[in-house]
Amino acid sequence: MRRAAILLLLASWPAFAAPRRPAPLDTALIGEVTAAALDFMAPRTLQAVPVPTMALWGLQGLGALDPFLVPSLAAGGLTGPKQVVALHLRTTPLHLLLAQAAPPEADMAGWGTTIAAMTQAGWAASPALRAAGTQRILDAFFAELFSHFDPYSRYEPPAEAQADRARRFGEAGVGLGVAHVGGGFAVTSVQAGSPAAEGGVRAGDLILAIDGQSTQQSDLGAINTLLSGPQDSQVALTLRAPHGPARTVTLTRVLIPPETVTARRAGRMLVLRISSFSQDTASRLAQELIRGLGGGPDAPPEGVVIDLRGNRGGVLQQSVAAVAMLQGTGIVAQTEGRDPRAGHVFLANGRDLAEGLPVVVLVDGNTASAAEIMAAALADQRRAVVVGSATLGKGLVQTVVTLPDAGELFVTWSRVLAPLGWPIQGLGVLPQVCTSLGPQVLARELHALADGRQLAQLALTAARAARAPLAPARALAIRDTCPSASGRDADLGAARFLIDTPRAYQQALLRIGGGQDGLTPPPPIPH
Repeated sequence: MRRAAILLLLASWPAFAAPRRPAPLDTALIGEVTAAALDFMAPRTLQAVPVPTMALWGLQGLGALDPFLVPSLAAGGLTGPKQVVALHLRTTPLHLLLAQAAPPEADMAGWGTTIAAMTQAGWAASPALRAAGTQRILDAFFAELFSHFDPYSRYEPPAEAQADRARRFGEAGVGLGVAHVGGGFAVTSVQAGSPAAEGGVRAGDLILAIDGQSTQQSDLGAINTLLSGPQDSQVALTLRAPHGPARTVTLTRVLIPPETVTARRAGRMLVLRISSFSQDTASRLAQELIRGLGGGPDAPPEGVVIDLRGNRGGVLQQSVAAVAMLQGTGIVAQTEGRDPRAGHVFLANGRDLAEGLPVVVLVDGNTASAAEIMAAALADQRRAVVVGSATLGKGLVQTVVTLPDAGELFVTWSRVLAPLGWPIQGLGVLPQVCTSLGPQVLARELHALADGRQLAQLALTAARAARAPLAPARALAIRDTCPSASGRDADLGAARFLIDTPRAYQQALLRIGGGQDGLTPPPPIPH
């Protein structure tokens, strides 16, 4: 019996011991992806960087995967090429694996071919590269390349890029929120304008079956998987309203943008939470403003609170459009960059849906990017009082391209200036009412505003008068007057005080410069 067991073990041993062969290197893909990336980046990066330099930075990713690989870019001889790209193996002495004449700087396809050839030479000599595989080599190329740029420029591999696109543009579905209720599943929410809403599905409906398949033995993950599917495909839902008969509705799946705007009443305030800026955020903000201010069983609100705490940004144009729902006209922001297409003056072109009601914007240290643009615009245009702490200070804009491998490249190509001309990058938005210095300081601030005094006048004036390039020490000194912090209950309490105390609210709307609206025109964008 023991001998049979030993023979069985020996017979099965090769299946466990046989080493897995690495997949072959996809040199064509590496050449196509790197060529497309360099072609996209060369005219757009904020600082001009020669293409050979960017190629060398990326090739240093080979050394990150295997320290024995040493790429180089050197001047050629008097009678040879101007530059030579080489890859050495770090031995004593250095062992040359491959050397090639550098292509002309404008020959992006040639640079992609050269990068692929260097990678192939490293692959042949390096077990570490063969173990890494094509995708990790591309990841390392871009990681090393972007380590020389700002922290927001990046490469996303195909799987991450697909998930990111789903977050930005939504995924195909019918617009339902579902939860366990009792022994089954029920609709908890129906997104406005979704196929489910148009098909008459209501919150509280029980989901009995999906495409004829009973939901009795399912879990919530399986239900959500069944509800989603390819765009324009159909799904049949068997539903039953409480105390009603069963019915079946057939819905066509569409791309459903993520829900980014939620509304609630807090006493006399309409509180609108914007979690991020996706493709329909501005229209959703308009819907909730109209719904919340349009009457109903409750008394009309006496003020609007826009909660941007924790909002890391998103689509810049949606931030501009959201501002136009409250500001109507005026400058929202301006951008400047090396590429002429990166320079814009963004103007509000809408209507104040709040019809002049007081507006308070809540921010914190995690408010960033497009959310900072909205807060800065409403503050500079004296349409809102900003409450909270100094925001993150991300005032750089990325442009995005999909690469041949279905990955995405995010390249910073412009800086953002607020309507008064001060830079958001590094400085962030300094609130008119600071809650991060503790309750006693906050109480003094609010009482001073009610008496017609702004205790933060000097700091706010310094922040609004700042101009790029702003020294980090200067930015930090301004930010330290209201240190970054996470959102807190005191934020909403301060908003309530401002809305209930018109004199304090008006005093907090800081005036800078001359003119009826308090705005000094921003300086022209340099070219």
